[in-house]
Amino acid sequence: MKNIMIISNMLNIILKKKILTLVKKDQKMRQAKKWDSKIDQANTLELKKIIKKYGWPDIELVGKEASKGAWLIAQHADHDVKFQEYCLNLMKEKLKDNKIEPQYFAYLTDRVLVNQGKPQLYGTQFYLKKNKLIPRPIKDETGLNKRRRKFKLELFTKYKAKLVKNQKLL
Repeated sequence: MKNIMIISNMLNIILKKKILTLVKKDQKMRQAKKWDSKIDQANTLELKKIIKKYGWPDIELVGKEASKGAWLIAQHADHDVKFQEYCLNLMKEKLKDNKIEPQYFAYLTDRVLVNQGKPQLYGTQFYLKKNKLIPRPIKDETGLNKRRRKFKLELFTKYKAKLVKNQKLL
């Protein structure tokens, strides 16, 4: 039994490292501002393989950092919205058991909705217009902060101000 647990823990560490390597490639490309869609496509393919073999990489399986990394790769898979939807459904199951951070579910929900041409629910998605950040359309803005609180997101005005501040720093 002890050997099985050791092998299982080693596997989780290997899987964690694999996901974090994908994240490193993703972030390096984005920070360099040299867009390469091949990186998103390759990362998506790797995440698909991981999910097929292990299911959604939740906190219990790979830890908080790598679980967040799996979400990030799914979030950036805009070229494959069906896959994003699939990831969202897997995350929904994990959310019920508190095995993922709820804010990442909200972010991916908005991303999928925006990619489907629908209004977002949590106000996480923006675009640039004349060098100004504009939120993508939001469904039921009066209930926005209540929905955001449910998924451990800060108030919308605070979030927007932070995004604007970060944009000015770039």
